[in-house]
Amino acid sequence: MRRDMRAEGDGSRIERDGPVIRHIGAGPQAWNAVVWSDLDETTADAAIAGEVRRFAEIGHPFEWKLYGYDRPADLADRLVAAGFQPDDEETLMIAAIRDLRLGADLPEGVRIDRVTDPAGVELMVSASEQAFGENADWLRHRLLDQLANDPDNAYLFVAMAGDEPVSGARMDVNRGTAFAGLWGGGTVSAWRGRGIYRALVAERARIAADLGYEYLQVDASDQSRPILERLGFAVLTSTTPYNKA
Repeated sequence: MRRDMRAEGDGSRIERDGPVIRHIGAGPQAWNAVVWSDLDETTADAAIAGEVRRFAEIGHPFEWKLYGYDRPADLADRLVAAGFQPDDEETLMIAAIRDLRLGADLPEGVRIDRVTDPAGVELMVSASEQAFGENADWLRHRLLDQLANDPDNAYLFVAMAGDEPVSGARMDVNRGTAFAGLWGGGTVSAWRGRGIYRALVAERARIAADLGYEYLQVDASDQSRPILERLGFAVLTSTTPYNKA
């Protein structure tokens, strides 16, 4: 999944540079990242310095997406020494859709709407900002780009309590593979613990299965992990973004 990753969004591209694969987004608000590396103690520092130079040439901040099994074992320490800042650790989880326990009922008065236009994107962004307590301009940029340039892979959803957005989630299908990725799922604090997150997982899993995909992948927060484990997801490893301005 990492070595054969496809570019996200119009104007984005994948660059393969020896032992490193990077995703170059179309602008600083797009996703810019090192997504895979094959390094050891003798090559890691030079590769890190090379990526810092490359993204400086492009003019974009970026993240080095580090997985728990990446090598060398002290790669995280080397990234910090090079000026990277770690974000929250997440858990990479995988499930076979056919094995999931997906029964979930929405609270009374809550519905899930498919997002197909800019107005729906604004509702998703509002839910995200309320749920995570941080600016989500990057999400707005990504979703609008996806609707405009890759609408066949724009599986975007917002949970609404009347006119109030209370949760948002999306799914990316990885064409040519058996995997679909689940992203988002942040729920406004007053609505947590009432089955909305589970219902959003179930809705996306149903669509993925109908499209012929066999597995779901999630980078889970500490809040999401126990819910996903109860649904049947298995833990593979940790994943942490190391950010470089």
